[in-house]
Amino acid sequence: MSIFTKIKKAIGWEIRTVKPQYDLNPLIYSQLKPFRLPLILIQLIMMIGTLGYVYIEDYSIMHAIFQSAYTFTTTGFGALNEANFSNQGIVFTVTLMIAGFLILTFSVGIVIDVIANGSLLELLKERKMLYKIARLRRHFVICYHNEYTAQLARQFRENHVPFVVVDPSEDIEQIAKENNYPYFVKEEPYKEIAFLKSHLSSAKGAISLSKNISDNITLIASVRLYEKELGRAPFLIISNAETQNEKIRLKKLGADKVVATPSLMAKRVSAMAIRPDMENVLDEFLYKKDTPIDMEEVFVRENSWVVNRELKDLRLRDRLKVSVIGITEGNDKFIQMPKGTTSIIANCRLLLVGSQKGIARAKKIINLTKQPEDI
Repeated sequence: MSIFTKIKKAIGWEIRTVKPQYDLNPLIYSQLKPFRLPLILIQLIMMIGTLGYVYIEDYSIMHAIFQSAYTFTTTGFGALNEANFSNQGIVFTVTLMIAGFLILTFSVGIVIDVIANGSLLELLKERKMLYKIARLRRHFVICYHNEYTAQLARQFRENHVPFVVVDPSEDIEQIAKENNYPYFVKEEPYKEIAFLKSHLSSAKGAISLSKNISDNITLIASVRLYEKELGRAPFLIISNAETQNEKIRLKKLGADKVVATPSLMAKRVSAMAIRPDMENVLDEFLYKKDTPIDMEEVFVRENSWVVNRELKDLRLRDRLKVSVIGITEGNDKFIQMPKGTTSIIANCRLLLVGSQKGIARAKKIINLTKQPEDI
């Protein structure tokens, strides 16, 4: 083991070799098939030329290869003892030059045709993008490009949240450049090929922001089916809706969070009008880039050690400076600012406020099956 490798292992810096889940190599190879015939013809004519000069002019192998190469490529004639060529050698050389001209012209035509009319360059660029996406972990797959996607992407970039945009538009590459999407995939988002290319299996979740509810419904159902095939923990699925009825339907179909755009806008405007100071606080501490304060919901599993215990038993505020400001029970009953004596039930959601590091540690503690010794 090299010293550099030992240092990387000691500091925990391991470079993992990752491959895309969707292999484009067969498609790339199919685009390269037209090159086989010119390559075979070039090798064949070189072999014939070499053997011809060895037999006719009694050249050595190396001299014969050299003579064949520059004669075949029509780059010139006169590097060797051509003044002593026999008549057979002259005829053979002329024939070799004509064959070389024809084969090279044919080969150039094939190269131009493949590059101009094929999709080789696009496949190579997509392959490079898929290798970049394969390195992502805990990212979000954002489906369908629109103004919502552009705004969300800007927020994700500011908060260093990795994401991949999936959209079937033909000009998605230009759209990605205009909106600074670092990773993108041109596919129908609900198809399995899109899941493979976006590396959904290692993602934290999927976000569907189509203005067409049928697109969101199809995406949610497809992701849930893919989730079962993988046998992994549930994806976090977020979607948008235009009406309250659509919001209810999407939640019933499997979306974890659904944002009704008109309702959300009305709430924000109402908060600005009624409690402008509180709106300023939210903008300053929750939506600001690199904010020291975070807010997150934590789901309490049935096998968690905190089930049927009181909030004060967790000691989150004393140990981690994290506060529970709300509890959502299974019947969607919300308890705001719960007391320390409030009992925690299974399958409820705790709304935590604190630092990102503190909330991350609190989530690990809550999801344990046995009570930690230091509590």
